[in-house]
Amino acid sequence: MLPKLFLERMKKLLGEEYPAFLEAFSMENRRGLRVNTIKADAASFLEGGYFPLERVPWTKDGFYVEGADKPGKSPLHAAGVYYMQEPSAMAPAVFLEAHSGDRVLDLCAAPGGKTTQLAAAMQGEGILVSNEIHPARAQILSENVERMGLRNVIVTNETPERLAAVFTGYFDKILVDAPCSGEGMFRKSEEACGEWSVENIALCAKRQGGILDCAAKMLRAGGRMVYSTCTFAPEEDEGTVSRFLERHPDFSIEPVQQGEGFWCGQGKWVENPADGVENTVRLMPHRIKGEGHYFAVLHRAGECVLAKGRNGTEKGLPAQEYGLFSAFREQYLSGGAARGIYLRYGEQLYLGMEGMPALKGIRVLRPGLHLGTFKKNRFEPSHALALALKPETVKQKVNLTFAEAERYIEGQTISVNTQAKGWCLVCVAGYSLGWGKITGTVMKNHYPKGLRITFRSEL
Repeated sequence: MLPKLFLERMKKLLGEEYPAFLEAFSMENRRGLRVNTIKADAASFLEGGYFPLERVPWTKDGFYVEGADKPGKSPLHAAGVYYMQEPSAMAPAVFLEAHSGDRVLDLCAAPGGKTTQLAAAMQGEGILVSNEIHPARAQILSENVERMGLRNVIVTNETPERLAAVFTGYFDKILVDAPCSGEGMFRKSEEACGEWSVENIALCAKRQGGILDCAAKMLRAGGRMVYSTCTFAPEEDEGTVSRFLERHPDFSIEPVQQGEGFWCGQGKWVENPADGVENTVRLMPHRIKGEGHYFAVLHRAGECVLAKGRNGTEKGLPAQEYGLFSAFREQYLSGGAARGIYLRYGEQLYLGMEGMPALKGIRVLRPGLHLGTFKKNRFEPSHALALALKPETVKQKVNLTFAEAERYIEGQTISVNTQAKGWCLVCVAGYSLGWGKITGTVMKNHYPKGLRITFRSEL
């Protein structure tokens, strides 16, 4: 049940639009799906006809999922071909305008929708730091980075203050999808309704201000920042942006080209609105097909001067320390070595990005692409590596039907008819899904036990 005081607040704010807003909460929420363009382009995915889809207006790779299909329980989802994401939540990352070669920070990143969206825009080039302060949520973020096959992402579990001390003036672009009172979640979450209060709105607004101040320290002169929330509360939206600009006169609001269903920021709803606050954007559930979002594009004045970071750059390892991986690569992968630097964390080997900052003193869950594990005198490839590879880049692969792929994800042994032996890339519909190890006519299943799901109940 929607909080009574919330309804009274919205009625006062919206006036004649309030009945339409209230009616939107009685309608079924719209599911969203965004194609992972690192693995597939939207056109080819549509040609597959996997689900009934309708395009989301504000992003070329996002779609509404129609009907009763369950795309979240599909081998294609496990293969990272797409990400299930609330449609209005797809907008902020679009307007950050991340490009190949950028240094980008997603400061409040879990569960990973916006991170995976930014990484797709960057197409594996540049450095994307994806941070989440809560350990459990940071782990979910890391798992989604893995599933989507992302190579150029560093996943951290730090406070904004700690990151600001390390990355002063480092980033070209920063996304701050700030923790908020979650009014845009009310249609999907009774828990969000139960936690709502005016007092919590005030606490969230204060917290958002502190997060933005840290983000400002990390953005280079001339850089771009997007602030977003999934709440309708003006104190957390136009109010937070206005107070930030008062504290940081070197920032200004950048006008946004209005898309379908966009509503301009409402300066009249807050005290001392900033100049240009009408150029921020509200996505409201009675104006769009979505739960609602708010975002502002902020620009920092000045000439671009890139910082190196407090500790300089990571140096990587001598070649002999990853010799076992080199042998694996020679035997099973086609093409030369991937560009980047090799990093060893205990028995784990990662591929970091060229020019990546030194991460000493920072809680890091994933310093780049996880390549695999050193075990005695052998190297075992990781699930992350499998998902990051394209079928044409391996010497051995097995293509499964959807029914076989479901059995594979369940952890079953798969019978094969092939001359291949040893490690092979398991694929479905032309997309990498994981590893198998072939002996004779049997492929041992190496799909991670913690990711296995059951597709059908026992009869």
